[in-house]
Amino acid sequence: MLLRLLRTHLRPYRRELGFVLVLQLVGTIASLYLPGLNADIIDYGVVRGDTGYIVSTGGWMLAVTLVQILCSAGAVYYGARAAMSFGRDVRAAIFAHVGDFSAREVSRFGAPSLITRTTNDVQQVQLLVVMVCTLLVTAPIMCVAGIILALGEDVGLSWLLAVCVPALLISIGAIVVRMVPGFRRMQERIDEVNRVLREQLSGIRVVRAFVREPAETRRFAGANTSLTGTALRVGRLQALIFPTVMLILNASSVAVLWFGAHRVDTGEMQIGSLTAFLNYLIQILMAVMMATFISMMIPRAAVCAERINEVLDAESSVVPPVSPVRELRRGAELEFRAVEFRYPGAAEPVLRDISFRATAGTTTAIVGSTGTGKTTLVNLIPRLIDVTAGAVLVNGTDVRELEPELLWSRVGLVPQRPYLFTGTVASNLRYGNPDATDEELWQALEIAQARDFVEAMPEGLEASIAQGGTNVSGGQRQRLSIARALVRRPGIFLFDDSFSALDLATDAALRAALRPHTRDAAVLVVAQRVSTILDADRILVLDKGSVVGDGTHRELLETCPTYLEIVQSQLTPEQAA
Repeated sequence: MLLRLLRTHLRPYRRELGFVLVLQLVGTIASLYLPGLNADIIDYGVVRGDTGYIVSTGGWMLAVTLVQILCSAGAVYYGARAAMSFGRDVRAAIFAHVGDFSAREVSRFGAPSLITRTTNDVQQVQLLVVMVCTLLVTAPIMCVAGIILALGEDVGLSWLLAVCVPALLISIGAIVVRMVPGFRRMQERIDEVNRVLREQLSGIRVVRAFVREPAETRRFAGANTSLTGTALRVGRLQALIFPTVMLILNASSVAVLWFGAHRVDTGEMQIGSLTAFLNYLIQILMAVMMATFISMMIPRAAVCAERINEVLDAESSVVPPVSPVRELRRGAELEFRAVEFRYPGAAEPVLRDISFRATAGTTTAIVGSTGTGKTTLVNLIPRLIDVTAGAVLVNGTDVRELEPELLWSRVGLVPQRPYLFTGTVASNLRYGNPDATDEELWQALEIAQARDFVEAMPEGLEASIAQGGTNVSGGQRQRLSIARALVRRPGIFLFDDSFSALDLATDAALRAALRPHTRDAAVLVVAQRVSTILDADRILVLDKGSVVGDGTHRELLETCPTYLEIVQSQLTPEQAA
């Protein structure tokens, strides 16, 4: 999973990675050249008292060090550039792919988890790319070349390399293997913390209304404590790595000096060679330690890459057409033909055998008790989900064959839970039509009965709207959402219980203002409140996913017991008549 993600999204940055490779190679060779020069200074300069040799060789060491510094800085620059671009591209890929998800896939992953995967998970893989670019190229070159050069200084101490390097690798490997499941649990705990926090912030009014702050505090504390405990367990394993590395490094240095001193004393080795061998051994172990940094990050990055690929590999249940229809005939017509919708693995369908036709200038209402599939029916039209049997047609064309942009341009949806975006009143209304003029915005606000409260705001159309529209009331959110759909001027209006937060007078005024504006459009209204749909041209009554009543208000009072029961629960006999 990790290699596939890196291979796919680092391919455009092969040039930067090539620069990193070359610069790291030159810098590593330069660093390996320094211990030999240092040994020569000791053997040929210090021992013989040749000051000129010391000065000239020291100058070479300074030049080599300068090359090493420049190469390291360049490698870090190009490596960071590739890593940051990689992170940007992966985030963009996730965002674009999630944008194609249907409601089913979004609910399967959950919004908090998708946010974590787009931010924290990508950041972990991005950090690994930086470390790979700056350390991984250097480590193997330094390790292999260091062993060769150390053996060139003295073969008699080679057994120390055969002991120290495997000891370090085995010790670190044993720790890293135990860290992998811990990192997977930690990402899941981060998801849980984000989920609880998102719920509490989104539902802060409900929490306060029911005085649930202590309970919610305990719930967050539980998720937070669980994350902390997992992080501490992983942290303890990480904390073992550096002492282990330093223990082996220091023990190796002592062993080289101990056994090397005996060889110098017997004349089998020179002091400079001993110094060079010690430096090479330290470089070898440092290379292993660099690889250790990477090994610490690989397990977590691998888990994060797996989670990212789960999103990128997930196929949307709403599949774009292979050869999309890019033109529709004029008019506004919506038709359901024997539509059925069933969730995967469900014993019973949510909707079954739904058939009706709505034409321009008519209002079709959908009514029924909670859980009868009204919102599901509306979501089938803009393809938020797809039918599992039958067909939904717009102007005679199956919505599954239409180009998505064309379909969405013909549909104006006002959802059951209206959502406003961070910005201004104008920016939210222009979400329906970016080219709409201020005059068109005010006209839509007037029809939606929202002009008065927008004019009362100090900035008018430029008044700020908080995320989700939390700084306006529920009724104001609904009216702004209706205005947003009106600005779009679609051929089909879908009102999914969009008048529930309005008082009866505002509801009546809004519906009266809507009639002339929607004269050339097909209107579908889902409602819980019967008073909203009394004047509809056609009313469909749903019960357990099936149509049990079809007609006008007066016809249904006489022919549909389910509708009569709903009416009697809400209206007096005089109002119903």
